[in-house]
Amino acid sequence: MAHRAPSGRAPAAAPAPSRRLARRVLVLFTLSLSCSYLCYSLLCCCGGPAAPRARCAPARSAAAKKLLQKSRPCGRPPPAEPPGSAAPARRPREPPVPPAGSAPGPARPGTKRLPQAIVVGVKKGGTRAVLEFIRVHPDVRALGTEPHFFDRNYDRGLEWYRSLMPRTLDSQITVEKTPSYFVTKEAPRRIFNMSRETKLIVVVRNPVTRAISDYTQTLSKKPDIPTFEGLSFRNRSLGLVDTSWNAIRIGMYAVHLESWLQYFPLSQIHFVSGEKLITDPAGEMGKVQDFLGIKRVITDKHFYFNKTKGFPCLKKSESSSLPRCLGKSKGRTHVQIDPEVIEQLRDFYRPYNIKFYETVGQDFRWE
Repeated sequence: MAHRAPSGRAPAAAPAPSRRLARRVLVLFTLSLSCSYLCYSLLCCCGGPAAPRARCAPARSAAAKKLLQKSRPCGRPPPAEPPGSAAPARRPREPPVPPAGSAPGPARPGTKRLPQAIVVGVKKGGTRAVLEFIRVHPDVRALGTEPHFFDRNYDRGLEWYRSLMPRTLDSQITVEKTPSYFVTKEAPRRIFNMSRETKLIVVVRNPVTRAISDYTQTLSKKPDIPTFEGLSFRNRSLGLVDTSWNAIRIGMYAVHLESWLQYFPLSQIHFVSGEKLITDPAGEMGKVQDFLGIKRVITDKHFYFNKTKGFPCLKKSESSSLPRCLGKSKGRTHVQIDPEVIEQLRDFYRPYNIKFYETVGQDFRWE
């Protein structure tokens, strides 16, 4: 039989299991919410290779719901500026810095090319005059000095030779002058190996007059040399001319020309008369221009005769206040030679001259 409590007193209430369960659920929910926020923060700030690294505010357990609502997720773009607000100024892009040693400057026009035409001879024939006259032409650029490439400096190579040349445009011709080429045995082959299309200009003159002019120039530099007569003959009484003397040997044009004709046709060799270059410079230069395939620009209006030098000079140009004459070494007064010596030399050169006329098809009237 159950024992009954005394009447008037209520029984003691035992703790309800539902209340304990509610507390546990609340604790678990709070922990879950905190963990979710923590994970969300970690994923936002440090997750994914594309997400920018940023420091977010640390999660707090209290009022976590409010923090979630107020905090801007990391990695999201900032809110758009309200209409009418000024956009932040952008820094202008700086131009690229050029590498060291590449300072800007005006480019020089044209290209250095190997010569298309060469004045190959002859010494004391009038080669300097031809070069100076042809340089007036706007379609010609000429090297002022004698490079002596094909006789003295051939071992330096074609690139060295090219480096000496003036810059030319595509429409211009490069010209150089070295009179000793004509009597250099290797020169024809070497020029042919450079370009078989090279045009050759040979300025010739009465070989006796040329020899005297050559001697006069040498005498001005070496006053102690023997007489012209002594150098010209091995035995004057027998009329034996010394062909080993360079001044005599150069005038044997037909002999030297044979070497050139082994490599170049006559159509690529133009012969200028040294005598007519004095009496009719415009006419001779007109033929040179035709040979080079350029327009006849150099005419009578470019020349005047200098009575002091006994030689034609170029009239002053628009860019120069003075006329252009050849140097002091040109037009030099020749030494006086015994007329009998001159006659003997004419007899010596006659057969060579005749053969030269027949070969080139031109009579220079040196007889």
